[in-house]
Amino acid sequence: MDLSKPRVMGILNVTPDSFYEGSRVPEASLALERAREMIRQGAHILDVGAVSSRPGATGISESEELERLSPVLEALRNEFPDLPISVDTWRAGVARSVNERFGIQMINDISAGSLDPEMYPTMARMGIPYIIMHMQGTPENMQEKPEYENVVDELLQFFAEKVYKLRLLGLNDIVIDPGFGFGKTLEQNYELLGQFDAFRMLELPLMAGISRKSMIYKLLDSEPDAALIGTTAAHMALLLKGANLLRVHDVQAAVETIKIFQQIY
Repeated sequence: MDLSKPRVMGILNVTPDSFYEGSRVPEASLALERAREMIRQGAHILDVGAVSSRPGATGISESEELERLSPVLEALRNEFPDLPISVDTWRAGVARSVNERFGIQMINDISAGSLDPEMYPTMARMGIPYIIMHMQGTPENMQEKPEYENVVDELLQFFAEKVYKLRLLGLNDIVIDPGFGFGKTLEQNYELLGQFDAFRMLELPLMAGISRKSMIYKLLDSEPDAALIGTTAAHMALLLKGANLLRVHDVQAAVETIKIFQQIY
């Protein structure tokens, strides 16, 4: 995928408990219907996840994660054999399995390898692009009391160390995600948004996942289902600061935002 111009990643949450109810498609038939809609609207890649990472979420077993993923990935591959697919997982075993069985194109790891020591060598062997996201703590405890001396500086150091380790293993197709909402206060999230262009010094594609998150709806005193306008405003700000990949629930709105951005720039 050419990330020299902004692209849209559509979210398929194969979960019963993701924070935004409108994104939940726990059955293969529902996921396939949503995928068709996202592709019609212009999604360049779909990100399929089976474990909720909302604040306070509890985990599930590896076998249950694969049981949720497999029928959806099989249905997607049968109908869209050439569709770029990312899988949202932090487990090396899951990454190996879905790559072998369904030929996925990307792994999206919310832990940047910190929750499974086998993830880095596994990604190096598979040789497919790898999204590494910053998260302070785990989904279960990340929002209890996030603290930083300087959130941007600390994240830059975090990513520099992770990228160095991955490149030593021979993996170069890396995407950076600062992890909006993952172990950050509302103020810290907006500090990251305001200085998002600082991450361009890493010279890697940048992904932003802010769609309908609490940093949007809490600031606007609303709820996730009323956060599309705020999300779109934040997406334009991120594009202006160098975002290459927008991970979104609402594909059409993101595609239209990118079209307007490209008409100006």
